Amino acid sequence: MALVRNGSDAVRGDDLSRQPDGAGPPRAGERGRPLKRVAPTGRRWRPRRLAGLVLLLPIGVVVLTLMLALVYSAVTPPSTLMLGRWLTGQPVQRTAVGLDAVSPFLVQAVIASEDQRFCAHDGVDWAALRTVVDDEEGPSRGASTITMQTVKNVFLWPGRSYIRKALEIPLALLADAVWGKRRTLEIYLNVAEWGEGIYGAEAAARHWFRKEARDLSRGEAALLAATLPNPIARSAGKPSRGVRAAAGRIQNRTGQVEGLLGCLRR
Repeated sequence: MALVRNGSDAVRGDDLSRQPDGAGPPRAGERGRPLKRVAPTGRRWRPRRLAGLVLLLPIGVVVLTLMLALVYSAVTPPSTLMLGRWLTGQPVQRTAVGLDAVSPFLVQAVIASEDQRFCAHDGVDWAALRTVVDDEEGPSRGASTITMQTVKNVFLWPGRSYIRKALEIPLALLADAVWGKRRTLEIYLNVAEWGEGIYGAEAAARHWFRKEARDLSRGEAALLAATLPNPIARSAGKPSRGVRAAAGRIQNRTGQVEGLLGCLRR
């Protein structure tokens, strides 16, 4: 067998004539190695990636909600109704003000009308919720606290829905923990709807009574609170007999809640 020397290395001559694996077809008499199939890795991983995205979506929503809740503890948010009007080119009246710039009569009237146990619960009135959970006509406004209405206005959509009501509960608990009572009511009074395109107590006071929210009288505050269940159909500036009757009942209840608002003190 001939040897070929190259420096200090010695190689057999027939080794030089051999082709490396995969360099060409096998010689006569030699059996070729079976080729391995390469799986299409992109297709294999696509379902896994899709599943990962589906799992990450709710996590992303939760993180975004937490971030917005922290931001809204210092910045007055818009409501989803306001965003909808802006996106469709419709006008919006809203002037954000602090709770100190709102008449205490309106604060008392809203709590007396919407959530008399506002200072006593953790964002959800569990006792009231249990009484309406089996309501055949769907979720009732009677179980909705001011905190739940606030998170609905800020994070969710209008309308009666079991899905939306189920989402309101954890969001209300979060808002109560992050914002506290005073900030929650302040946000509510700045996003509540009081007429077509009218949002917040300041805009409502100026539109209906031509005055600032801090100057509202007890009767005017009761009229505004009486329209909250249906602010499009009810008018505080031109109240119907039913709205006046509701405002009268609210005024009678304000005395009962006046001493229960300690949670709103700084």
